[in-house]
Amino acid sequence: MMDIFNILISESFWAASLRISTPLIFGVLGALLCEKSGVLNLGIEGIFVAGAMSGWLAVWLGAGLLGGVMVAALTGALFGLIHAILTIPLGLSQHVSGLGVTLFATSISYFIYRTALPNVTSPPRIEPFRPIDLPIISDLPFFGPVFGQQTAMTWLALLMVLVVWYVLYRTPLGTAIQAVGDNPNSVDAQGLSVYALRVGAVVAGSSLMALGGAFLTMSAFDAFFFGMVNGRGWICIALVIFASWRPGKALLGALLFGAFDALQVRLQTEVGSFVPGQVFLMAPYLLSIVALIVAARRADYPRALLVPWFKGER
Repeated sequence: MMDIFNILISESFWAASLRISTPLIFGVLGALLCEKSGVLNLGIEGIFVAGAMSGWLAVWLGAGLLGGVMVAALTGALFGLIHAILTIPLGLSQHVSGLGVTLFATSISYFIYRTALPNVTSPPRIEPFRPIDLPIISDLPFFGPVFGQQTAMTWLALLMVLVVWYVLYRTPLGTAIQAVGDNPNSVDAQGLSVYALRVGAVVAGSSLMALGGAFLTMSAFDAFFFGMVNGRGWICIALVIFASWRPGKALLGALLFGAFDALQVRLQTEVGSFVPGQVFLMAPYLLSIVALIVAARRADYPRALLVPWFKGER
């Protein structure tokens, strides 16, 4: 128990937790934005893969790190637009469309990778984002070492939590997005476009999802390889429910999962010789399921989520 306590109070543990949670923060914010407008986006797993591959490939081709981030965001927006067109004006199943986007985005990403690098046995490396040493924060006890090890993309993820919260709860646009996810007929009666609001939310949310994938190849690692997303998109879908569709709780959920994941790595080192490694690998997911069950009982979900809407119908 003392070893676990020492792990939990160590600066390196919380630095790793924040780093691991960064792609989840992007993903859960993107999923939250989509669902707040009434659209479930199960394309998130494939959009993660597409963002990871496109951002890395753009940097490898010479676009620079900022260019890679922009390419990843645009890639996510493109797949989000596909999902939005299929599910909003056409009213097709959001489940089927989302899964189709995941399969398409994943397959086309792998195809482009193999086409661009047909004879490569190991992926080329890029120069990733480096940790930012902020003068004032780095001098603080505990917080300095934790935040001093983070890259620009982690800071961007934290900033986006504030941006999404502000837009949703402090702007007329956010009010309209929430209203279209609860009662689209009332939004239509006010003369606003339900289609435009939902499409815009899905496209913006998908861009955020793709940034989660881009973090993996441009910050956490320095290359793209198959299977690197490893189900993070599905975890984000669960975290949205845990967060009750609130940005602040979404950040908390992502940090908790990151902490669970960082803890299992360290526990494997401490007691791995006595307990099978698979027990530690599944621990973050089991804990997430338990947290999801507890939170879902009180979840205040958008009332029009998954419900198709067509102009003129009541």
